[in-house]
Amino acid sequence: MNLCIDVGNSQMHGAVYDGERFVMQFRRESSRSSRDEIGLFLVSVLREHGVDPNAVSRIGVSCVVPDEMHSLRNACRIYFELEPLFLEAGLKTRLKIKTRNPLEVGADRIANAIAVSEMYPGTNVMVVDFGTAITLDAVTSRREYLGGSICAGLGLAMKALGSNTAKLPFVEITRPTAALGKSTIECIQGGLYFGYFGMIKELTGRLRKEAFGDEPSRVVATGGFSQLYRDSGLFDEIVPDLVLRGLNLMLGFNPEAAVSATAKV
Repeated sequence: MNLCIDVGNSQMHGAVYDGERFVMQFRRESSRSSRDEIGLFLVSVLREHGVDPNAVSRIGVSCVVPDEMHSLRNACRIYFELEPLFLEAGLKTRLKIKTRNPLEVGADRIANAIAVSEMYPGTNVMVVDFGTAITLDAVTSRREYLGGSICAGLGLAMKALGSNTAKLPFVEITRPTAALGKSTIECIQGGLYFGYFGMIKELTGRLRKEAFGDEPSRVVATGGFSQLYRDSGLFDEIVPDLVLRGLNLMLGFNPEAAVSATAKV
């Protein structure tokens, strides 16, 4: 079985796959954790879901937090006796990276692109990933990753309002029924939800035109806050585990990598 781990700025999201079959998933806050904290968590959460850690044969990782990479790598070596395969330049992805500097593209964005190119072959796809930052990425029907846009996520915007104003509170990010708020909290919630609705609608429209011209395309969303916009008409589909699917595919594309470790720390 494959253990796939996506380390973002706010959360670690992981899943286990048996071939292409999804087995289980887990989440925890991203933090500067030690090798043993990460290793014990991974072993425990797998056992809690009925998965024997010894059944894990390969580990794939997408990490956009450099400070976490060393501890995570050593946790995999010590607790699973496996060398994790980090998604980075030089691996087989079946993509053509068409940006000015392919090395600067985040591993999570490449994992999303891998997933949609396999899930929707021969289709132009725009990916919208609602993480700490919201990323929008264009992937052509020819498996070309063209780039996209990045903006602050909903959580960052809410925290910025609460931290940098004297009277505005932190609020729960939710889907309001109207943009016209009758209280300060409702005003913030409406501004966040409908403001980002308009921004995503405008960005996807512009990016689809610039990337695909008049060719048909799909818009696929992922990430925690994407569920707020379910049935909003913004997306053709929401795939919560898109990065993890991409990592599982990446392991399949690179069968010679991620072999047993010898507990090097």
